[in-house]
Amino acid sequence: MDSNNNILVTGGAGYIGSHTCKALAQAGFTPVSYDNLVYGHRWAVRWGPLEEGDIGDRARLDAVLERYRPAAVMHFAAYAYVGESVLDPGKYYRNNVAGTLTLLEAMRDHGVGHVVFSSTCATYGEPERVPIDEDHPQRPINPYGASKQMIERMLGDFAAAHGLGWIALRYFNAAGADPNSEIGEQHDPETHLIPLALDVAASARPSITIYGDDYETPDGTCIRDYIHVSDLADAHVLALRSLQKGAASAAYNLGNGQGFSVQEVIALARQITGHEIPVVRGPRRAGDPPRLVADASRARQALAWEPRHASLQAILESAWGWHRQRQGRSSLPRHDWATSKEQLPHA
Repeated sequence: MDSNNNILVTGGAGYIGSHTCKALAQAGFTPVSYDNLVYGHRWAVRWGPLEEGDIGDRARLDAVLERYRPAAVMHFAAYAYVGESVLDPGKYYRNNVAGTLTLLEAMRDHGVGHVVFSSTCATYGEPERVPIDEDHPQRPINPYGASKQMIERMLGDFAAAHGLGWIALRYFNAAGADPNSEIGEQHDPETHLIPLALDVAASARPSITIYGDDYETPDGTCIRDYIHVSDLADAHVLALRSLQKGAASAAYNLGNGQGFSVQEVIALARQITGHEIPVVRGPRRAGDPPRLVADASRARQALAWEPRHASLQAILESAWGWHRQRQGRSSLPRHDWATSKEQLPHA
């Protein structure tokens, strides 16, 4: 088997991993998805082979690396529920940190010299300034963010000791779906704002909860930087090519540099879907900063990365297209929410 174009994608059956597999295939690579299918989906692996396995299973990793001899690894496999990480930190340190250590040692022993790592803005913790650039202090406030920061440190240490070339991509809020609706977001449990709002629009949930409406923001709700998942996938391919051309290891933020409030997202979701989205007010959640917005200028300059689906409307329209296809609800009757909005809580 020609290994020059094989890329091992851990977590390739997951949300961002599967979109990146499509981008890799379009760029001429062969993505080999390595996934234990705990949160990933077999149906999402469409652009290369699926190898079932856990990143903590060294024997299984050895077998897959020996079979495909990949040119590089893209590492998405991780547990990623912030609240769960607080309640069960051991699960996160064992899987995210210890599992990555096993992966890096296997890469070292099989001569795989490049890795693109799925990191997160959660490594920054409570922001001291907004927009957040890569020089912002990393002080994560939960085990999930701490586990990702530890992995970034491990990458640097393996680079110093073994010559590993790495790029860590710190995402802000991944959102949207493949514009062709071939794949999209499907988590269990679902915790992300946009798919939750679309569930309500599709009558799969009765309402959506806004956690805190008394923040120091224009409408009182949290502001986040939403980045289309296909734009994230493009950035991974560009990062890989950059490493293969000899670029220095680095960490880059990925975001659009513009924030939208929870209320703005819900209002646009109503407009796009044409459906009522009732809102319930809830208390603030611990550790939710009022505003998280990226300064992604370094990624734009160093990787020549330019988001193609930057508008919130494009993100929501792609998510709604996928949502309707997945739910088989393409013929849902449209609801004129404008005529009944007086009956809704203000949003």
